[in-house]
Amino acid sequence: MSEKKYIPNHRRPRIQPGSVKPTRPEQSGERSERSADRTERSGSRPERSGSRPERSGPRSDHSGPRSDRSARSSRPAPSPNATEDQTDTIYGRHPVLAAMENQHTLHRIWITPQLRYDPRFHTLIESATANGTTIDEVDYQRLDQITNRGNHQGVAAQVSPYKYWAFEDLIAQSLSISEAPVLLVADSINDPHNLGAIIRTAESLGAQGLVIPQRRAVGITSTVMKVAAGALENFPVSRVVNLSRALEQLKEAGFWIYGAAANASTVLHEVEFSGPTCLVVGSEGDGLSLLTQRRCDMLVSIPLAGKTPSLNVSVATGMALYEIYRQRWIQRRHLGNVKKN
Repeated sequence: MSEKKYIPNHRRPRIQPGSVKPTRPEQSGERSERSADRTERSGSRPERSGSRPERSGPRSDHSGPRSDRSARSSRPAPSPNATEDQTDTIYGRHPVLAAMENQHTLHRIWITPQLRYDPRFHTLIESATANGTTIDEVDYQRLDQITNRGNHQGVAAQVSPYKYWAFEDLIAQSLSISEAPVLLVADSINDPHNLGAIIRTAESLGAQGLVIPQRRAVGITSTVMKVAAGALENFPVSRVVNLSRALEQLKEAGFWIYGAAANASTVLHEVEFSGPTCLVVGSEGDGLSLLTQRRCDMLVSIPLAGKTPSLNVSVATGMALYEIYRQRWIQRRHLGNVKKN
């Protein structure tokens, strides 16, 4: 074994600046093979990336049901009172009492225990139970849910949809009641509160019925029944397809058609309302349509003294009906005095 000689550092050969460090051929070959392998691997990556759209195909097939499931989860859950919302629900003491007194078809009554044994309700509740009506004693919180926090006053009822009168029957009924009946025609009333208030006022002032169009107007809903406060039990309503044709039929039956219009030159109290009378009122915003105005025999207006340019349709209807009622009352009083003398 040969002995190694110690060579001081200052005697070892150094690489001069700028010279190239020699490489080993074996290592350079291995490095070149490694670099070739890397290039082959890098070359195969585009093929892998190219195959990704093929995998995205099946994923896109599943994306449909997933989106459907997410859409279903985003939909609001059905209300526990869904079956109740599909029927007409009236609430409040006067509407429910009037419905029971007139033997209206009631499917279910929700009432608080305190009100059930009230003298005004107890007997009628027993009669409704005998006729097959379901009676549920509930608390105020449950009634708030059923009526959507309406002013239920402790009672609500599920009723069958309102049955409209045939138009010909309404005319015949009004003429059989009075020689000078008063019928009301509402042209495109969209607010159920206004329609309910009109019905309540018309019935209280002795009108014989109401005619409403079938399209572009509100019908008899639970809100209308609530606002009418039981007046619908004694007040017939007819729904017609063609309002213009209905006005022509009223003329043929002997009615005089008066249309309420804000810009009419004839003032309401200057008109003598005698004989069969039909008062036509228009919608909340547009008033009477031009076609309806042409079907009227006369247009009348209510004089206003303030700066407000117009009135609510239910208020204007009440004022016009009261003027008709006032003239009829004066005529009856005058005839009564003549007979006494």
